Amino acid sequence: MDSLSFLVVALISGAIAGTILGLVNLALVEPYLDKAIGIEVTNAASVGEEVDPIEHASYRSWQKGGEIVAGTILGMSFGALLGIVFIFGRKLIPGSNIKKALALSGIIWLVIFMIPAIKYPANPPTVGDPDTINYRQYLYISFILISGFTALGLSLLYTKMKAKSSLKFLVISTIYTIIMIDAFIFVPSNPDDITAPLSLVNEFRIMSMVTMTIFWIVLGITFGLIWNKLKPHETTQFKTV
Repeated sequence: MDSLSFLVVALISGAIAGTILGLVNLALVEPYLDKAIGIEVTNAASVGEEVDPIEHASYRSWQKGGEIVAGTILGMSFGALLGIVFIFGRKLIPGSNIKKALALSGIIWLVIFMIPAIKYPANPPTVGDPDTINYRQYLYISFILISGFTALGLSLLYTKMKAKSSLKFLVISTIYTIIMIDAFIFVPSNPDDITAPLSLVNEFRIMSMVTMTIFWIVLGITFGLIWNKLKPHETTQFKTV
């Protein structure tokens, strides 16, 4: 395995997918953030708090300007994660490298995004009690860790099982489902009531789901394409003469 080529595949594919994520977020998610923040500003003004519109507009412009950079950095992080999973999982999935990368990208999307999002749906930043934000983040990260480490442990079990692939997949999927149902029951729910308009919150959640799904699809495709181009599994970084 050529480690340099592997890093290029993981980081470049992640940067491309993350940049696209930032652009899509600007188009699809930011309008809902503007509405949510506008409601917060209006509520603050109604109770006598001073709100500087120029400062507020400047801060939002700064936030939006950093959207693409943040998306690129996030994408590179997830690209590295997909790369690690791809190294160990590519031989378990039939088909081309693009198919393998898409399948593994879909599994990661399901395990660390979709399943946690069902338990803790995304909310605009202004929704929720500021005093509980650390607690809510702890719950969310804990649930991701439960889902992620469960999937990791079961993937190792999958490689050790002596049975047909279809039977192994059924057993592993059933165990994962049972564990996550227990997690849904016993891990505390979001403690905060939703005070923002429900239509705004639901639309924000849908757009967040759409953008993250697009990201993981793009990441899987670009990863597979660049892997096919560089073929890091067919070369070694150090060669003897």
